[in-house]
Amino acid sequence: MADQTTDQQALDERATNRSQRPSSAAFLEFVADRWAERPAVRPEPGPAAPYTLVRRGRLSALFPGERLVVPAGPLVTRSNDTDYRFRPHSAFAHLTGLGTDQEPDAVLVLHPVEDGHEAVLYFRPMAGRDSEEFFADARYGEFWVGARPSLDDLAAVTGIPTAPLDELGDALAKDVGPDGVRVRVVPGADDGVAAAVDQARAGTDLDGEELEAADAELAEALSELRLVKDAFEVEQLRAAVDATIAGFERVVTSLPRAVRHPRGERVIESSFDGHAREVGNTVGYETIAASGDHATTLHWIRNDGQVHAGDLVLVDAGVEVESLYTADITRTLPVDGEYTEVQRRIYTAVLDAADAAFAVARPGSRFRDVHAAAMEVIAARLADWGLLPGTAEESLDPEGQFHRRWMVHGTSHHLGLDVHDCAQARREMYLDAVLEPGMVFTIEPGLYFKADDLAVPEEYRGIGVRIEDDVLITVDGHENLSAALPRRPDEVEAWMRTVRGR
Repeated sequence: MADQTTDQQALDERATNRSQRPSSAAFLEFVADRWAERPAVRPEPGPAAPYTLVRRGRLSALFPGERLVVPAGPLVTRSNDTDYRFRPHSAFAHLTGLGTDQEPDAVLVLHPVEDGHEAVLYFRPMAGRDSEEFFADARYGEFWVGARPSLDDLAAVTGIPTAPLDELGDALAKDVGPDGVRVRVVPGADDGVAAAVDQARAGTDLDGEELEAADAELAEALSELRLVKDAFEVEQLRAAVDATIAGFERVVTSLPRAVRHPRGERVIESSFDGHAREVGNTVGYETIAASGDHATTLHWIRNDGQVHAGDLVLVDAGVEVESLYTADITRTLPVDGEYTEVQRRIYTAVLDAADAAFAVARPGSRFRDVHAAAMEVIAARLADWGLLPGTAEESLDPEGQFHRRWMVHGTSHHLGLDVHDCAQARREMYLDAVLEPGMVFTIEPGLYFKADDLAVPEEYRGIGVRIEDDVLITVDGHENLSAALPRRPDEVEAWMRTVRGR
């Protein structure tokens, strides 16, 4: 039985037991003294600021008279008292222009005013050097994680008025009531902020289900706001694609070492991921480096397998630039630099399906048409190879779909701040939508023949192929943003020889 006379230390304080931070009055006075003045020059407005002003205006028009709460999100514990590297919620980044690891716990609030909304950015400003946080707080303190911006600094960068985070609670509750201001918050972004919003809404006459529906409508609107990219977003996506193409070149140079390494897939992964950190913020999603039969697992991110000569390696990767926009490109590369006859046959079928999808990627087509065009080619090729239990036409019928055994995923998804962007958009705004200039999405058909698939010839087993490009819809058609990365088999082989010969 525990000694009841021992002072009980709170559980959440015990992580400090390993620490020996000084706390004497003399130290506190000394540590706060003799620091140089902070620079008085205010930062320049961020390049996204003119665009985020327009985006906030579009959102404001959808919810007149309502208070809209868009959190950046909190830091997330990785293990014990260490956190994952912070990434703000995409809706917050889209409306503020803040990228990289800015600003944990911040909250953008659009307060209703007579002619629309007034935006205010609430965040934890830089602490004074006379505070204990300055040297003792491992999560927020300047000694530990660097200096945060001041209120004026962040206002200058974003073009948004700022306020201390500790004023948020009162601001959320202002004028809220049965006949007052309605408040919506982005669901799932920050549980603490959501709880504060719920407390502010406690006096309204809406029940939990109605409040949940209202918040879902806000999330839906924020997602649909990103369906058509503005000029800044397209510029950022171009930069992400260019950086990703350079990363694929580094992957090619890593293949000989990958073959020699017991976990060669990790060699490929780390070569790309290191590049992404060097030139951008990080990767836009976990890199897929799938060799041999692993390429038939759609989201193979364990990447702990060997890379064998003669195999194909499927690399699905994207650099996320500092603004948080990401590319999403896949190439299936011959480890030796040349495709075998069977590999080329399967690869060409996938390429033909991608080309068919590109042919309908233009204004006036529907998003679903892109997938349908690719599936016509996939079904026809599988029928030609005798793999379907009927004709291609029978397989394409909704009651058939036999060809989908070897491609269970869709051909396209929107791309932007999230690799699967605009995911909360309504079906009629996404799958059934008419394509418009400014939309950016992927085209990524594939064929995946697992090693234990007895429905295909033995020579096909263990081969997975996907080809993925990033596509911008233009006024008169489309632009393949990733066209600089070769996709035709002869061109891939020639490119690999060139890269390896440098």
